[in-house]
Amino acid sequence: MMTSTFGTTVKVSIFGESHAPKIGCTIEGLPAGFSIDLAALKTFLQRRSPSHPWDTPRKETDDPLFVSGISAEGILDGSPLTAELPNTNVRPQDYAATKLVPRPGHADFAAWAKWGDSYKQTGGGHFSARLTAPLCIAGGIALQILRAQGITIAAHVLKIKDVSDTPLELVNNSLEASKLLAYQMDQLLQADPQALPFLDAQAGEKTSALLTQLRSEKNTVGGIIECAATGVPAGIGCPHFHGLENTIAAAVFGVPAVKAIEFGSGMDVANLLGSENNDAYEVRNGSVVPTTNHAGGILGGISTGAPIWFRCALKPISSIGLPQHSVNLQTMEPEQLVVQGRHDVNAVLRAVPCVESTFALALLDTLYSWPSEQNGYHNA
Repeated sequence: MMTSTFGTTVKVSIFGESHAPKIGCTIEGLPAGFSIDLAALKTFLQRRSPSHPWDTPRKETDDPLFVSGISAEGILDGSPLTAELPNTNVRPQDYAATKLVPRPGHADFAAWAKWGDSYKQTGGGHFSARLTAPLCIAGGIALQILRAQGITIAAHVLKIKDVSDTPLELVNNSLEASKLLAYQMDQLLQADPQALPFLDAQAGEKTSALLTQLRSEKNTVGGIIECAATGVPAGIGCPHFHGLENTIAAAVFGVPAVKAIEFGSGMDVANLLGSENNDAYEVRNGSVVPTTNHAGGILGGISTGAPIWFRCALKPISSIGLPQHSVNLQTMEPEQLVVQGRHDVNAVLRAVPCVESTFALALLDTLYSWPSEQNGYHNA
């Protein structure tokens, strides 16, 4: 059996394979009557599409065909929304050599160990990052619904190898810091959809040079994405197994290549004293707010009203053009493999909207499933 569904109240299922006729998603629990800006959704999807020399040369239009749940004008009717995307630029023949020889770093062997020869793994099959396209349809819709409630989400590339971007202003939660954070997030959200997701233009230039070099060397590299949400009211979430961190992490790990996530000051808290790590409180405009934000906007699995923020690490793209050691699953003999096909040098740049999408879906589901009674949220 296989399931690719996330959510408690807002449920998202993704379907299809990398080289199948189509891929898509179904979303349940969306509010009836909400009007989706379809042009803005298309612009959001363009951020995930390949557009640089180091991206995959595979081009897909990725214009969603809405099968149900939404009118031609973009108004949600409350029923399950299903969207499909055709795969028009497929080349399954590129993967003939990997049918019996698993690619290092990919899910090929793990899938074979679970399902045997019955699993269709062409181009990664259902494990492929191609499935992030319908994920971004669902996430793009969730982002619009959250934005209408005053919640803004933005992400950027924090680090690729030795190149680092300017961090978002997140540890300090003073009024001045909040203004700077709002400016930084607006910079990212207002950028051209094909622009590199950096705050520092020099970081983008250095990354361009690095990825161009790695493509010539037939190699790949990973990196770190930093993501934040502002406007989340205090009091949403649930302790223990349905905590905000749990829900966000579960969703973010649905993005292929994500291998680690940390909230707030993350692993650095191990080096802090309690007097340094604790976020003190003050009253600001009639509301209680933390003055710092080492907790990442979450305590006890519940939002504190400070920005929610995390960083996630993505591994290098597994498909490299260099010879690698593997085995033949039929003969059980060693075999050398050179991966064919069309692949990115780096997943991090195109994964930024994917991380924003999963974050948005996790927040929207939490908002509807574990609302703050104090703030009047409800499942409608």
